[in-house]
Amino acid sequence: MIDLRSDTMTRPTAEMRDVMHDAAVGDDVYGEDPTVNALEAYAADLLGKEAGMFVSSGTQSNLCGILAHCQRGDEYLVGQLAHTYKWEGGGAAVLGSVQPQPVEMQADGTMDLAVLASYIKPQPSLNHFAHSKLLALENTHDGKVLPHGYVEQAQQLARTHGLALHLDGARLFNAAVADGVAPRAIAAGFDTVSICLSKGLGAPVGSVLVGSQDLVHAARRWRKVLGGGMRQAGVIAAGGLYALKHNIDRLADDHRRAAELAAGLAEIPGIEINGQATNMVFLTIGEPTRGSSARDWAGFRQAMADQGVQLRGGPHLRLVTHLDVDDAAIVAVIAAFSTTLDS
Repeated sequence: MIDLRSDTMTRPTAEMRDVMHDAAVGDDVYGEDPTVNALEAYAADLLGKEAGMFVSSGTQSNLCGILAHCQRGDEYLVGQLAHTYKWEGGGAAVLGSVQPQPVEMQADGTMDLAVLASYIKPQPSLNHFAHSKLLALENTHDGKVLPHGYVEQAQQLARTHGLALHLDGARLFNAAVADGVAPRAIAAGFDTVSICLSKGLGAPVGSVLVGSQDLVHAARRWRKVLGGGMRQAGVIAAGGLYALKHNIDRLADDHRRAAELAAGLAEIPGIEINGQATNMVFLTIGEPTRGSSARDWAGFRQAMADQGVQLRGGPHLRLVTHLDVDDAAIVAVIAAFSTTLDS
């Protein structure tokens, strides 16, 4: 099955499984797992930060980062379509009593900085407002790389208003490869950065939060509160460490294949390509010949699955290339769309 629903569908390679099998382990809650410690140190150095903390998911990593910056009654400013705001269960509000202040986002993943500035609460506030403490950005957003100049301007705005900066860098390495820069260049200027190991990098589970020693120390306390303390976690950390050492540069192959997929699908009548960025292709397809109800879209997806292609959505689709999608798979996917839309 060629699974294009997300780059979270990657499976560990044989080489990754080998290093996981042989990983040295200890009790990570006591800071005694050597493989976890190696992963945290490697990730921190790769991103130009002092320290790192291994967690089970990007959601937990972002939440620990936000809670390390903000107290009860504080707020963080974030794009209204950003993952930390829209797709992570409202954790900062539910578990930290931290108010999110959503800001309108533009198609390229940026926010109008004048609009953003208007949402920052005045200090002192005569106790009327939540305290603006943090600006959270996301890179990439829907596969799009934030322009470097925009990031610098947003960081300067935040600093001018006394805000800390957090980056949801779940796909930070896609941004680095697309821009042809070192990962630490994407992370520069942020106080905390969350990276995901289980998307295009191919590890089976885990994310890392990096930042200063003090901020990571505070985040580690929140990881424990959230039930995220792990014991002999080196078994899974080894997969993440292998991913960082071996699977970053190859993201360029995912980007190339996404571009080839978009070009091939654009030739098929009934398909409109809405955009392609890094490893993601966005498209709209006409109503299936079976009709226009949601049930028929399920039928369309089943018809594609019968040809070995797993999709999500309809009529608007997001196709994501990753480690398990090779050149032959791109050809097969294009053929499956053509056959299904012709049927």
